[in-house]
Amino acid sequence: MTKRSGIVQIALIGAGRAGMIHARNFRTAVDHCRLAAVVDPVESAAIEAARALDVDTYYTDYKEVLQNDDIDAVVIVTPTKYHCEIAMAAAAAGKHILCEKPMAMTYEECLLMERAAQENRVKLQIGFMRRFDAAFTEAKKVIDSGAIGDVVMVRSNTRGPSVPQPWMFDLSKSNGPLAEVNSHDIDTLRWFTGSEFHSLYAIAGNYRCPDARKDFPDFYDNVILTATFENGMQGMIDGAQGVRYGYDTRVEVLGTEGCIFLGRMEENGMRVCTKEMQCHTEFINSWRFLFKDAYLEEDAAFVRCILEDRPPQVGGADGRMAVKIVNAGNQSIREKRIVVC
Repeated sequence: MTKRSGIVQIALIGAGRAGMIHARNFRTAVDHCRLAAVVDPVESAAIEAARALDVDTYYTDYKEVLQNDDIDAVVIVTPTKYHCEIAMAAAAAGKHILCEKPMAMTYEECLLMERAAQENRVKLQIGFMRRFDAAFTEAKKVIDSGAIGDVVMVRSNTRGPSVPQPWMFDLSKSNGPLAEVNSHDIDTLRWFTGSEFHSLYAIAGNYRCPDARKDFPDFYDNVILTATFENGMQGMIDGAQGVRYGYDTRVEVLGTEGCIFLGRMEENGMRVCTKEMQCHTEFINSWRFLFKDAYLEEDAAFVRCILEDRPPQVGGADGRMAVKIVNAGNQSIREKRIVVC
């Protein structure tokens, strides 16, 4: 039980797009919690977020919020390279942690985060919201029921419409689209196969971001990864940034006796047909819309695991294994060879 009669006091660290989704959920839609503070190193962003969320307290230094004894938990939604530092400090301060994906830059950093959480007896949940999506969880039940026979192959793609933010061009800070875009796909393959990656081969290229080519020749905005799993299953991932046509995330699970198709492309159920004999429908344009309910359930599950003192549904090991595959995939791209995981 937390300090204020079962109400979890939460601070947001990072007031960007994903951060504000979590913040609004905790502010208005998740029971037994209170959004108590906002942190962002850009003071104008911190002030604006606090105003928008009707929160009285804001900080520009995450270390200050960790000194606040009224705070029980933090949500880390910063650039990936800061995740390990902030999470370890939060654990040392006795704060429970919801860390957005990717968990960290390296496998070793993930181990440090896990160890810090264990030693300080705090929860560490990783932000793989697709595990809380109704369609994805139902697909997992169908897989486990044997309705499509034995799983042979899982294919997952994520393609986003927006051009990467400038800091993402530097793979030493972002780990590239395999981390920023495809971490969810990697976790989906692990989840649906029930196995760890055994080997992989990845190819990539920069087709849509000409401004990045001179200073960041290793940056890629398109990637394809094929894999084998320890249990003999096969996998494939494709990812892309700046595709313009919409936000496109789909999964196929091929079995010996059937197939599961996941994902929808239409913003709503309406299709307009005209006298020119053409049909038009609006493509989904944002992950924020498509996975709105999944984010809410993810945030509610974080609060429940704190109050009920049980392990998070998606923990540090899940984040760590995804980072391991991101690093192996980038190695395969650089070295142009199959990498054994």
